[in-house]
Amino acid sequence: MNNKFYITTAIAYTSKKPHIGNTYEAVLTDAIARYKRLRGFDVYFLTGTDEHGQKIQQEAEAAGITPQQYVDKVAGEIKAIWDLFNVSYNKFIRTTDEDHVKCVQKIFNKLYEQGDIYKGSYEGNYCTPCESFWTDTQLVDGKCPDCGRECKKASEEAYFLRMSKYADRLVEYYNSHESFITPVSRKNEMINNFIKPGLQDLCVSRTSFTWGIPVEFDPKHVTYVWLDALSNYITAIGFDIDNPSELYNKLWPADVQVIGKDIVRFHTIYWPIILMALGLPLPKQILAHPWLLSGEDKMSKSRGNVIYGDDLVADFGLDPVRHYLLAEMGYFNDGSITYENLIKRTNGDLANTLGNLVSRTGAMIKQYFNGVIPTNSKNDNEFAINLKKAVSDGVSEAIEKYDSYFIADADSAIFNALKACNKYIDETTPWVLAKDPEKRTELGDVLSNLVECIRICNVLLYPIMPDTAEKINGIFKVPALDFDNAIKFSYPCDNTELGEIPILFARIDEKKFMAEMEAKAKEAKKAEKNAKKEEKKSEKKAEEAIPETISIEDFAKVDLRVGQVKECVKAENSDKLLVLQLDMGNEIRQVVSGIAKYYAPEDLIGKKVVVVSNLKSVKLRGIESNGMILAADTEDGVKVLFADENANLGSKVR
Repeated sequence: MNNKFYITTAIAYTSKKPHIGNTYEAVLTDAIARYKRLRGFDVYFLTGTDEHGQKIQQEAEAAGITPQQYVDKVAGEIKAIWDLFNVSYNKFIRTTDEDHVKCVQKIFNKLYEQGDIYKGSYEGNYCTPCESFWTDTQLVDGKCPDCGRECKKASEEAYFLRMSKYADRLVEYYNSHESFITPVSRKNEMINNFIKPGLQDLCVSRTSFTWGIPVEFDPKHVTYVWLDALSNYITAIGFDIDNPSELYNKLWPADVQVIGKDIVRFHTIYWPIILMALGLPLPKQILAHPWLLSGEDKMSKSRGNVIYGDDLVADFGLDPVRHYLLAEMGYFNDGSITYENLIKRTNGDLANTLGNLVSRTGAMIKQYFNGVIPTNSKNDNEFAINLKKAVSDGVSEAIEKYDSYFIADADSAIFNALKACNKYIDETTPWVLAKDPEKRTELGDVLSNLVECIRICNVLLYPIMPDTAEKINGIFKVPALDFDNAIKFSYPCDNTELGEIPILFARIDEKKFMAEMEAKAKEAKKAEKNAKKEEKKSEKKAEEAIPETISIEDFAKVDLRVGQVKECVKAENSDKLLVLQLDMGNEIRQVVSGIAKYYAPEDLIGKKVVVVSNLKSVKLRGIESNGMILAADTEDGVKVLFADENANLGSKVR
């Protein structure tokens, strides 16, 4: 029997540190992977980072480092957060990995050679953050339909993948594989919003930036993000056009690919068509989860509502955060995270229900049976029968929900069973039984039943809170059991001496916690303000510092020329930059200058300026600048040094 189970997350984009909403996907996928391992599956869990594209090139340029240095840093942060959250992946792929790069080049070549990729040119609206082109009709209020940001007109030579060729085959696949996209509402969105109106061919290369996988037969092109990024699911396990690895042959097709609802189109239209064109099987299922919101809003730096996972772990501990994410996020609707709700769930589910149950049970065994779990007589009274039914029902429901990836519902079923255990304590009143020597057997049965029910619930708690589950197993010295035997009432812990009983979860004082958080936020704001002040001071000192003396020969290396501003516009995506077209007498030269705060574009048109004409070309915010205009600092801000109106264009300034 082939019981392999190949599961993947979407690879995280290395433009910035991931927030808790991004981290949720890795934790969700980890819970599924851990559950499948419990059930005896040979699990292979893939995650990683998507590291190419124009946005990353721009971020690197703004930071003054190379794109590779930039992605190395962010990929390291992402991996560290996944590790912090106990994500049990088998492989962490990076799309800058050499074997991935070579395989993507082979995939591109194959699709081109068989006519599925062709050369053309693109004119449309480009959204840099989403790395997506849109037609005018696809824009919503003139903005990107996915993220709502401004798009800019773009026109460039590009290669395209023939999408329409596979549209009918894709719909047929949808209809014959009902569980391919889940929830099914996502499938209807894809058909009605993208396929029925007519699939447009997909742009798979770019020439306007260089940070990407070069197209081997046309090096001025780099592979566009989706052909590169989506291929990771097969390149990571050793796919090769000529000689696929044993691991690929064993694992592909993937059993489930976990993604966010915002990238369903790419994974259920683009990805299947790429696979069809390659003649490869499609993944068995795409699981599209909703978003985790900060309060009522999507997390965004501009809104100031971003919450980071490592901060939450520092404040609450790992398993309370894992539990919150998996318990709070439903299957269909967006979830929400707030500090107040995290405190309520930690105090309620974890401290009151689970922690208190384990603590009380252990304490009574120590008090009444010298720390040795009593042997059960198997003479169940009505309370015991009801308890076992509640736990059995909870276990059955949890398994059913785990199997269909309704992790929040599985969690709810487990905690309902644990609540039944607490109810059983109140019903049986073991502290009363302990006063009557004739009730000792009954008392032993109560405590033994509690240990057994905790043990069984703990089996299914493990995928959600692995560290806590291991601590509970350590308290009751639970032996290793296969899954089927582990969820049966077999009392393997009877007559076993308890281990140490740590406090699993301490209650949180909400008022005190929120006051501390407010104080931290004020301190962070103050520190940020001070840091900006110090940065400005350093900049001013650097500007005022007397430079080292140079020789006349050194000065002669700087070629200063007179140019006239013919056109001037504000740079897109920047409040500081102006883009100037300068007539240098024998050529038109583009120069980017950080003077937008001091001059309106129209104030400069027609003016003659002094230009450093032999300065090495650079890109500022992705815009090429071929020179620098001279300006001086004054009390009123920066002032451009204008040349005499009678100076000839292109003449040398001495």
